[in-house]
Amino acid sequence: MPKPRKRLTGAAGPDKKGPSGKRTKTGNPDETSAKMENSSPQKTSATNNCGKNPSSHWLMKSEPESRLEKGVDVKFGIEDLKAQPNQTACWDGVRNYQARNFLRAMKLEEEAFFYHSNCKEPGIAGLMKIVKEAYPDHTQFEKKSPHYDPSSKKDNPKWSMVDVQFVRMMKRFIPLAELKTHHKAHKATGGPLKDVALFTCQRLSVQPLTQEEFNFILSLEEKEAS
Repeated sequence: MPKPRKRLTGAAGPDKKGPSGKRTKTGNPDETSAKMENSSPQKTSATNNCGKNPSSHWLMKSEPESRLEKGVDVKFGIEDLKAQPNQTACWDGVRNYQARNFLRAMKLEEEAFFYHSNCKEPGIAGLMKIVKEAYPDHTQFEKKSPHYDPSSKKDNPKWSMVDVQFVRMMKRFIPLAELKTHHKAHKATGGPLKDVALFTCQRLSVQPLTQEEFNFILSLEEKEAS
């Protein structure tokens, strides 16, 4: 199994990729995300909505732009996934307990949105599916890895990962700003995205989606950008 250098983690900011927040950028709440997750294996306090489960659809954040952490480039965008053998890679580096539990809840063939985080324009780039259910994340034991966790033991590993496979690109990129507009409108009208975890549990880099949320987001690719 390839070991792509991805920067995934469990608690990402509202928009940035879980593992660690990119040092760049903006005042966008979705842009502070990542750091919080990979920086330390702490439990994050999650809102009730973050714990909705079971789910059969997901949103998973990763950083598509180069950023060094402990000398390792944690860049891993959807094009990097497409370039892997069989377009398949392990989703490693998650260091947030709730995000880890979501990984452990994933089942074969379930679909996930590949979300570009901690970048100039965050948003949903494509679709992937789960092709191997949760198993121990090897990076927790690798001292040179940005995701090394000395408190994790091989006979009782703390952290898990899944394998994902590229399905397709979105027909158009769905930016965070557009999703936020729908979320705000749906909070007032009771629409599908009123409680979507992307905004109610912003720091998580692995998030569950209801069938209704997944279907609505998928429908946006057929429409003109709002």
